[in-house]
Amino acid sequence: MRHKILVIDDEKSIRLLLENFLGRSYDVVVKTDGNEALEWLEGNLPDLIVCDIQMPNIDGYLFLTNVRQRGYTKHTPVIMLSGVENSQERIKCYRLGAQDFLSKPFNPEELDELIKKNLFPIHYAVKW
Repeated sequence: MRHKILVIDDEKSIRLLLENFLGRSYDVVVKTDGNEALEWLEGNLPDLIVCDIQMPNIDGYLFLTNVRQRGYTKHTPVIMLSGVENSQERIKCYRLGAQDFLSKPFNPEELDELIKKNLFPIHYAVKW
């Protein structure tokens, strides 16, 4: 059974890129904003979440806060994406409970490595 990844981004090009790239190895569910994703999470549990920060309605920070406050998604790994690259934004994401942070534009292979690191933390290293 393949791992399920929830992708949340308001940019159609990013959603398509992630759906096509990650869809080779994972079951990918795509949502356009935080509200839509929170509604989906009411009846579903992904293995990992990839979430943009700058979105309409509920931004990535508020979405992440909601995810961490829910009992059943409290420990779901979250990777945040942002078009703004600065230390303060990273720190805010980590303090809210994100496992990783990736700046846009990003290399999809780097994102895949972050996903593997979070899905398989002990067995991630190819060589010890």
